[in-house]
Amino acid sequence: MSSHSHHHHHHEHACCGHDDHHHQHAAAPAPAQPGALASGATRSRLFIAAMDCPTEEQLLRTALAGIPGVLALNFDLIGRTLSVDHRLPDTAPLLAAVAGVGMRAEPLADQQPAPETPTVPAALRWRMAAAGAAAVGAEVTAYLSGVENSAPVIALALLAVLLGGLPTLRKGLIALRRLALNIHLLMSLAVIGAVALGQWPEAAMVVWLFGLAEMIEALSLARARRSIQALAVLAPEQAMAQQADGGWAMQPVAGLVVGTRLRVRPGERVALDGVVEAGESAVDEAVITGESLPRAKAAGDTLLAGSVNGSGALDYRVTAAKGLTLLDRLAAAVQEAAAQRAPTQAFIDRFARVYTPLVVLGAVALAGLAPLLLNEPFAPWAYRALVLLVIACPCALVISVPVTIVSGLTAAARRGMLVKGGLYLEQARHLKSIALDKTGTLTEGRPALADVLPLGDSSREEILRIAASLDALSTHPAAQAIVAAHTGPLAAVSDFVSLAGRGVQGRIEGQAWSLGSPRWLGAAPGQEALEAQGKTVVVLCRGDLQLGLLSVADTVRPHSAEALAQLQAQGIRLQMLSGDNARTARAIGAQLGLTPDQVRAELLPEDKLAAIAQLHAEHGPVAMVGDGVNDAPALARADIGIAMGAGGTAVAIEAADIALMQDDLRRLPELITLSRRTAAVLQQNIALALGLKFAVLALTLAGHGSLWLAVFADAGASLLVVLNGLRMLRNTHRSGNPG
Repeated sequence: MSSHSHHHHHHEHACCGHDDHHHQHAAAPAPAQPGALASGATRSRLFIAAMDCPTEEQLLRTALAGIPGVLALNFDLIGRTLSVDHRLPDTAPLLAAVAGVGMRAEPLADQQPAPETPTVPAALRWRMAAAGAAAVGAEVTAYLSGVENSAPVIALALLAVLLGGLPTLRKGLIALRRLALNIHLLMSLAVIGAVALGQWPEAAMVVWLFGLAEMIEALSLARARRSIQALAVLAPEQAMAQQADGGWAMQPVAGLVVGTRLRVRPGERVALDGVVEAGESAVDEAVITGESLPRAKAAGDTLLAGSVNGSGALDYRVTAAKGLTLLDRLAAAVQEAAAQRAPTQAFIDRFARVYTPLVVLGAVALAGLAPLLLNEPFAPWAYRALVLLVIACPCALVISVPVTIVSGLTAAARRGMLVKGGLYLEQARHLKSIALDKTGTLTEGRPALADVLPLGDSSREEILRIAASLDALSTHPAAQAIVAAHTGPLAAVSDFVSLAGRGVQGRIEGQAWSLGSPRWLGAAPGQEALEAQGKTVVVLCRGDLQLGLLSVADTVRPHSAEALAQLQAQGIRLQMLSGDNARTARAIGAQLGLTPDQVRAELLPEDKLAAIAQLHAEHGPVAMVGDGVNDAPALARADIGIAMGAGGTAVAIEAADIALMQDDLRRLPELITLSRRTAAVLQQNIALALGLKFAVLALTLAGHGSLWLAVFADAGASLLVVLNGLRMLRNTHRSGNPG
């Protein structure tokens, strides 16, 4: 872990789903990440309930960035929190600046979650309903009487504006004072313009539709917010802990320290990460790994917070306190990923900065120049200019990106894929090649018995029984594999000797046996064929007579071949990297359907780095898949580093850009599919938002557009892009899971 491990105490609040800004904590392999605190600076977290649209972010940015002593601002619109790094004696100037923009900021303590406010208070709903009735009433009255500015129409319209539009007008005024071209200013101008032109019903409809759109936007953002928080809420608040006197009592999880002994009863969720000390059960870890089959747990096995215990009670000792469990770190990483700007978002923000002023200038030109040049009355052109002002609002565009990205990240997390930034979610579809580490990634990483070949008249069972009895006292991995394969009772061995690099020998039932390498005990028939398959061969001899051959090999993971075939079908070049000898590596490659030129063997760690650099240079974006522990440099060097089986190792989560919580490579093609879907949804959203605007623009210039149509298109676009973005959350859960 690099030099920023001391930030880890910050993780406590990450689990509540409201602190997306400590990028450096777990996510950053390098301390140079934005967000690392400068010396002597403090970080204050503010909760700003009114902030969930990028227009407010812009306002706050201009208001706060000018304060001397403010070093950095990190916004999280989905969590509605703002982290400020500053060198001020207290937060008073910050709170004052936020108040100056017409919003209220609440300071949050270091670990305190942001408060859950009802996104749309009941009073507001009633006000909006009444405003809607008044606005519709004004339209209907005007339509029936044919008079746009009769007293009843004006009364109803004013009522609608007062009930539904005051917040908008107030925010518009603030924006005007700050010379910020934001949606509230544009809408206020449209309303005031409509009133000035005597279009009262229109003014009422504009205010009401816009208020409605903001309300819907707030609700949909809350949904995205909840989908992230749902990850962290899965661990229980209380746990059964052993007391000093040996008794058991329920205690709040927040106060429990590492080393406490806890009990999880059948059907309960595990409260904190730990190691089982007593009991046996099967535990469902789907929350963390996406794996639907429960895993057997007994003494010595790890338990993960948030997993669900099966039918047996387990006693376990805590290894990670609240806020530092794997589940909390997952939730924190998803949060953090959501707060980082994805490339599309950065592009859209830049686009909006150019688009809005251009359209506003167009509107001004239309109102001022068109009547003069065409020698036409002023009012209709002024009205068209107002419509253009509404079209100038890029809200639907800007909001569509974070909602889609957050939905994609959450969908991935539910399937046991932890993606540590919108960047990687967007980049995955551009991958041209993937390099995979062999041992522990494509293979199980531990040898297993492959063959038993009798050479004399002894049976396979007898050969395995003698070999396992001899090997029972050896610690060599190949020996352990042979012992593990034999199920019956072992024979007693006397005069046991282990000869390093050769094998073992001893006496069983009065006879001298030896088991070891063919170099020591002589070549045996069939040995060549087995070694050509990349297996390690040992010979069993009674006295000088060779009785049998046993071979041991690293086994390929069950789904590796299927996953590689899917990746190749997606058009991705594959390369297997291995430190093993070339013959073994090629044999494993052949089992996986890889050609010899897709296999690179006998590589040192630095050779793996070179291989990745070469793939990048030749083909473009490259991903590296490894098990995280020894592959950290290569994971960091690749465009996207993917760690396998991170459900156990924290190192892998730290080093990689994407962590697969299970040892199942089928998540990789899923990840690329998800990335392609995310991109498709983003493109649909951009097309939708801009398409609607251009349609209204064309209608307006042709003289058919109306103000409320423009607002309707804007509100409709916002709603549609948000719902389209949230679609990513649907039909991702548990589809086609390993069953």
